[in-house]
Amino acid sequence: MNPLLAPGTYAVHARGIDRATLTAVCADAGYPARTAGESDGWAWVTYDATAVHGRGVMDLARDLTGFRYDERFGGPGRVETVFLAATPACECPHGQNYAIPHCDDHPFHFLHSRGGFERVYFNVGRRRESRRSGDLLVRELLDAGIVGRETPAYDADPDFNADGAVTMRIIADHFGLPATT
Repeated sequence: MNPLLAPGTYAVHARGIDRATLTAVCADAGYPARTAGESDGWAWVTYDATAVHGRGVMDLARDLTGFRYDERFGGPGRVETVFLAATPACECPHGQNYAIPHCDDHPFHFLHSRGGFERVYFNVGRRRESRRSGDLLVRELLDAGIVGRETPAYDADPDFNADGAVTMRIIADHFGLPATT
């Protein structure tokens, strides 16, 4: 899907805790990391998407930022996470709606959490970004012609951003995420 994340991979990026702590918490929750690292203020872990339930990993990414872990991390709001999925978008009938949870096999491609809550989440590619929850990244997505009333990039090339790579690059640039591959 993109150079940041290998296909068939889930990644949790966390700011406010280090790699060792993130890896330990994930293992304690039943999600041992395939790879882990730390760069540019972000710790990250990756998972093989066929080995874990995406919904559970996505929920863990949200929970790391909230009250469940506040004693361990020094208080709520200290940790921020970005969850990314390099998997096909959910084609399930309920998965086409932005505010309805997807199935375990198809979590949202992008989820940003802080304070124990999802701040923004959506799928990427093929205009799926227009079905999002939250306003973060709207300016960047508008400027790239991915969302809005006018989407010249899609009008010129219907296959533009089909795999979501342009959107993933916008997300990575916005948060300053390191590559996990």
